[in-house]
Amino acid sequence: MFLKGERCFGQKCAMIRRPFIPGVHGKSRRRQLSEYGRQLAEKQKVRFAYGISEKQLKNYFTKVSSKKGNKGEHLLMELERRLDNVIFRLGLASSRRLARQVVSHGHISVNGRKVDIPSYRVKKDDVIRVKTVSQEKSYFKNIKTFIKKYEAPGWLILDKEKMEGKVIDEPKIDEVGKIGEWGMIVEYYSR
Repeated sequence: MFLKGERCFGQKCAMIRRPFIPGVHGKSRRRQLSEYGRQLAEKQKVRFAYGISEKQLKNYFTKVSSKKGNKGEHLLMELERRLDNVIFRLGLASSRRLARQVVSHGHISVNGRKVDIPSYRVKKDDVIRVKTVSQEKSYFKNIKTFIKKYEAPGWLILDKEKMEGKVIDEPKIDEVGKIGEWGMIVEYYSR
């Protein structure tokens, strides 16, 4: 209804979002984030993007910290190979959160066996399929129309008619896109 009166036609409108905190000192005290703050922000961005807990991310980092090479790239590969993420990358779910729910409700089989653990780690040559019973559900019927225009990343193959995918290679950083600054996350956990 916008019943704020004359004040909202000028600079002092309460509905306008300003780039500084309220109060007398809001404009003058804009602090830069510390190095730790930037690392924490990057870690949180990745955590929320993949929908995992702090403990899970720390366990993934502990697992990859003993490997040789770029630890950030290894961490990315571990996160990308989660079953819920693979379902999202194949286009069988519109978000990772929805993919997690699809997996946990038992609609997915890997190599012919039902898997209901979203953190299940897929390997090369694994075949991920929507169970035939589940394909009759209205959600998967709607997804079939979406999949026809969807292109899976280079490390996955998607059969659009059978609603199944296959892992043919390891995920690469350039195929994934920009989710976070992996070097900062490695520095955060290397403390």
